[in-house]
Parts: sequence; C-alpha cells; structure tokens
Amino acid sequence: MREAFLAIDFGGGSGRVIAGFEEAGGLQLDTVSRFSNRQVELGGRIYWDFLSLFEDMKRGIRMAVEKGYRIRSIGIDTWGVDFGLIDRHGRLLGNPVCYRDHRTDGLPERFFATHDAQAHYAECGTQVMPINTLFQLYAMKLEEDPQLEVADKLLFMPDLFSYFLTGVANVEYSIASTSELLDIRTGGWNYPLIEELGLPKHLFGEIVKPGTRRGVLKAELMEELGIDYEVPVVAVASHDTASAVYAIPVEEQDERTAFLSSGTWSLLGVLTSQPILSPEARQGGFTNEGGADGKICFLQNITGLWILQRLMAVWKEQGLCTDYGVLLAEAEQASCDALIDVDDQRLVSPSSMADAIADCCRTSGQPVPVMQGEIVRCVLRSLADRYRRAIQGLNALLPSPVERVRIIGGGSQNGYLNRLTSQATGLPVEAGPIEATAIGNILAQQQACP
Repeated sequence: MREAFLAIDFGGGSGRVIAGFEEAGGLQLDTVSRFSNRQVELGGRIYWDFLSLFEDMKRGIRMAVEKGYRIRSIGIDTWGVDFGLIDRHGRLLGNPVCYRDHRTDGLPERFFATHDAQAHYAECGTQVMPINTLFQLYAMKLEEDPQLEVADKLLFMPDLFSYFLTGVANVEYSIASTSELLDIRTGGWNYPLIEELGLPKHLFGEIVKPGTRRGVLKAELMEELGIDYEVPVVAVASHDTASAVYAIPVEEQDERTAFLSSGTWSLLGVLTSQPILSPEARQGGFTNEGGADGKICFLQNITGLWILQRLMAVWKEQGLCTDYGVLLAEAEQASCDALIDVDDQRLVSPSSMADAIADCCRTSGQPVPVMQGEIVRCVLRSLADRYRRAIQGLNALLPSPVERVRIIGGGSQNGYLNRLTSQATGLPVEAGPIEATAIGNILAQQQACP
C-alpha cells in the first residue's frame, strides 16, 4: 500500500482529487478523480452546488482508497471570497451564493460614500471588488437575510468542506484574506469594521495558518469511505492562488520574479515579506493576500481565461470547433488586432461572451473580431497587454523592477499566450508547474505531517 497525501482542488469549472507521493526522488502526482463544477441559477440567485461537490469529493477519496493509497492527510483549496453559514447545530443554512451573482452590484460605491478608501485599504490591503465577502455580507444585511440571524459560524469554501469532513469549524488565513474583512497588518479579523457593518461578531471564528492540522476524518465518514486508520485534515494555503504560488521554485520566491497564476482568473504579483499599503498600491488596484510561511502575495486580480472558457462552452453547444490547438493556430494567423479591457464589467457574466466582446470593440472604435480565430486572438492579446500594465504597476511600487515572469497553473500550457506575454512585457517567461496548486497544497500537508 503506497502512502499519499490527497490534494482536493476546487476550481470555478471543475474539481479534482490528486494523490501526491514520493517516488524516484521526487513528488509524483496521480489525478484520481475529476468532476465538474457549475453555477446553478435559482430564484434570481446564482449558487454553487455544495452538496454535489461534497459528494464528488467523497467519491474521489473513496477512489483513492480503492486504488490502494494509504492516505497520510487531506488538504483542500478553492477559489476565494465565497462562503457558507452554519447554525449552532452545525447544519448548513443554504447553498453558498456564487461571487458572479449580481446582489453586490453598486455596493462598493454605496460603502465608500461613507468610508475613506485609503484608511480602509491601510487596514485590509484588499483590492476593492464587488465580489468580495465584505460586499456579499453587506448585501445580506441590507436585504435583512434571515440566515444572518440564525447563523453561528461563517466558513469560506475550503473551511466548509473541511468542517463537514472533521466537525471542526475554523478559518484558514489565506482564504480569510480574500474577504476584505481581515486586518492584513495583524492577520486577525477587523472586528471594528465587522461591528460597524452590523454583522454578528460571533460569525468570525478562529483563524489558523497554513500547515495546521484542523482535525481528523469523522468516524462515520471513515466507515463510509473504507478507511480504518486516522486521517488528518490539514489547513493548507487554501486559497488556490496561495497554494499555487507556494509551488514556485524557492529561488524565485522574491520580488524579482512576478508570478502569474493563470486559470479562470489571472493573479499577477510578487511575494513580499510585508504588505504594501500605500495610496499608490490602492490606486493601482493591488491586493495583499496571505500566503504560506508568513509571506504576502501582493497581486492584482485580473479576469483570466474565464473569457475563453465561456466562448468555448457556447461554441461547443453550437457545434463549432473547440480544439485549442486548431484555434490557437488560427489565432496566430488572424489579422484582427483589436484589444479589449479584460476587466470590463460587460465580460463578468454576459449571456453571450462573443456579443460582449463585440460590444467592447465597437464602443472603443475598433474592428470587431468575427471568426473564431480572430476572437481568440483578441482575447489572448488583450490578456497579454493587461499583464504588461500590471508589471508596470508593480515596478512603480517595488524597490527594483521585476526581472522575469513565472506562469503557473493550467494556463501555463498556452504557449501562444506565454509568447504574447513575453513580447508585451519584454521579460523572459518561464512556464510551470502546471499542477502548481496541487503541489503547493501537498507541500503544506508535508509540513504538517512530516
């Protein structure tokens, strides 16, 4: 029986259970299970199907056991900002609402009508985005959502999965730092802000750091999954970006190397030892997120391959080509050089991504891409140009300019986008590891369970 750590990685479009084990002098990965994730629209809200995801996770753990792995520990990472609420009996009060829901539209403007933006940033260090947990809870408060009245604990998505595996309710530091409710200077909750918003203080419980054992699998789950030994569940750097960055080669974990975690979102930044909380950092749209080993991920949240993913989904329904190799080759040969702002709100959750791109081009006076290759070229060139501007912003805030770019995650396989990024930024680009999130997840587990 081979011993392995299980990294459970939930993304916006899919989830995976990956076994990591030592062999041939290095870490080997085995994707045991892969399952879909989707948003469900119901009653005017967009939800995550937490119940199905939990069952998919359990199925993946069971498959690992059936493959003969002896599980050393389990670590879970997900996207940021979203959460679930549990009552005092430990029951889930409702499916978590997806950050793409429109309930927070206009709330940042309403909030900052009575709050000083720089004073707020000097505490939380967070890039203001309508999707942030602060505004999701603010929306619930304004709507007088009854869940807030009966909830006992707020748990972010990885904390929620861990809770229902172990029965232990706590919050991991890196995922909490995406909320805009953390004091990034101290690493604790910003209770004055929480109380000012009229949110129940007891919702915000213990914060644990990456590499902390959260608990062990419940007895009933062990029996269900065919496990007859204790399995710890570890708090990894559970924001998927923080786990991915933890997998960067140690010699590149400094301010000279810009990391670009490329997936549904593009997270571009550097690792620092202290948060950067200046007015220039706020105005530049940078955020300070907690990382592993006490580091700060100083970065920009940029709309990433989400645009291309949505295009591919519709093209598949229409019976059009969805072969990345073919489309990237067509994109390289296309002549349309239109650029769009990938962070334009029209691209957040449109009914038709192609129509939204066309509208962006028309309103900026540029030619509208029509053919698939032209549209892909427009998207990828626009991403590369956005990365160029992010690097310029970093260079204005750091003691010395960035010298290289390390692209990690699934998007690092897009060689055309990598070349465009190098051309746009004028910097050498290194790609990989592709499975950075799983590797970083497992490294934190190894720290907790040597």
